[in-house]
Amino acid sequence: MSEAADHPTPAPGAPCWVSLPVRGLAAAQEFYGGLFGWEFESGPGGLGPYVRAYVKGEPVAGMSERQAGTEQLRVTWLPFWASNDADATSAEVRDHGGTVAVGPVEWESEGRVVIASDTAGAAFGVWEGTRRFGWRVAEVGVTGIPVWYELIVREAWSAEAFYRQVFGHEALAEESAPDYLTLRLEGQPIAGVLGVGDRLPRDRGPHWKTYFAVEDPDAAVSTAVRLGGRTVRPPHESPYGRTATLADPEGAHFSVISRRLL
Repeated sequence: MSEAADHPTPAPGAPCWVSLPVRGLAAAQEFYGGLFGWEFESGPGGLGPYVRAYVKGEPVAGMSERQAGTEQLRVTWLPFWASNDADATSAEVRDHGGTVAVGPVEWESEGRVVIASDTAGAAFGVWEGTRRFGWRVAEVGVTGIPVWYELIVREAWSAEAFYRQVFGHEALAEESAPDYLTLRLEGQPIAGVLGVGDRLPRDRGPHWKTYFAVEDPDAAVSTAVRLGGRTVRPPHESPYGRTATLADPEGAHFSVISRRLL
């Protein structure tokens, strides 16, 4: 597979990548390849075995194999936010009550990576590098690409201050859903924050969830179950399209949404 062209550098604080740490890298490739049609290539070393997923020759996501001693940690998709200075962003995370778990770490010649968590405990990544990944906005209808990121917390507004202070995100409350905030950067919506109160899953806690575009969420659910995943929330209509939430064979939650309605 030929290397995809670089994308314009996103503004600091913009989502620029999504990655999943897994226990079984080969099994994860089989599941997501069968579900989204992803093809894979080995990525840079430095953080253990790593692969990039491609759609139509474009990199759309990454997966890494867990290292010894981390097997019991929660498996979850991590959104990465762009940064011009990973050291400065790490300091901002700490200064505003978050935790830096890894990094900044050099990722061969690709850039520098940080794994952190916010004040609620939801994990995310920070990426500094001259090379950025992501999908062109004009092509967000392509199956298998990440199209939205959603933070699941107990109270939406309690999480807002951290992302505003660290990444410059602005929050806008949705009139139809007072427990939902849209995070914006330079006037553009980039992610959501959903407050679920006492419905926050005890076994997952606060976490980020990634939405992937698909042609038919109902068919995607059937395929995921056949491949060893399970349904967390069945297909249903939302203001933004037909969507469903799934768990992969290792338990990582993610959502699919009809691409024709995005």
